[in-house]
Amino acid sequence: MAARTLVIVNPRSAGGATHRRWAPVERRLREALGALEVEFTRGPRDAERLAREGVRAGVELVIAAGGDGTASEVAAGLLGAGLAGYAEIALLPLGTGGDLLRGLDLPRDVDASIAGIAGGKTRRIDAGRAWFRDREGRPVETYFVNIASLGVSGLVTDLVNRAPKQLGGRVSFFVGTLRALARWRAAPVALRVDGELLHDGPLHLAVVANGPCFGGGMRVAPDARPDDGLFDVIVLRGASKPRLLSKFPLIYRGAHLDLPEVIVRRGTRIEAEAGGEVWLEIDGEPLGCLPARFELLPGALVLRGAEA
Repeated sequence: MAARTLVIVNPRSAGGATHRRWAPVERRLREALGALEVEFTRGPRDAERLAREGVRAGVELVIAAGGDGTASEVAAGLLGAGLAGYAEIALLPLGTGGDLLRGLDLPRDVDASIAGIAGGKTRRIDAGRAWFRDREGRPVETYFVNIASLGVSGLVTDLVNRAPKQLGGRVSFFVGTLRALARWRAAPVALRVDGELLHDGPLHLAVVANGPCFGGGMRVAPDARPDDGLFDVIVLRGASKPRLLSKFPLIYRGAHLDLPEVIVRRGTRIEAEAGGEVWLEIDGEPLGCLPARFELLPGALVLRGAEA
């Protein structure tokens, strides 16, 4: 008997393009997989609820149709409710950034993705748990699949999510980064990895990486792997804006790790505290601010359609 399948669609992903293109995509999905249940998200974090309710009702495969944020919400819904062991997840690339797909070596082509999901190959991947404060200062616990970061990236994702995305993810994040750097000032942050103080002072960016890419194709943690049981932690310490801008293109090639301003560590528990207001983003969504903690969850998710 075929697995009971739920597709969670974020109609607002890719600047609303997902809503416009969904009908033919759904037809191709039904041709490849058979019977489907389809639910559309109604707002932020709604994919968490839909995934949780679906698996509790007997769904065995949850397909996240949208971007990295949609996939992250689906994972958070299952992990937060202790349901990740009862269902597989799959990704249908309809969003802007596509960084999670890059890190998992998954195709960004919809037809190729559908074929991979129908093929049934699975793979266990790690996930992360995060604790932080929301914009009103309330404590929040959530989960992520790809990358959590703090510093200028929190401003970048906020600007990108507010702006039109007709030019695609790479250009949107490039422009958003330049806009953010124009107004950004390095913030004092104390960062610990597995209890050891890694950095205490001004920084532009700190990344807790389960996968290698963020920001529409920036290889910020080029050696990170989503199934190795470790986070890659990348810290970009205080540097002048002219130097920051001159070295910025290196991040697209993952060629920035040898810069003197960059610190690299690996670990499973990360703690961050700030002397002022420092924002963070999780899987491309601006969610809150420091203080924050991050914990690795090894092999927490079963991914359908992934390369072995």
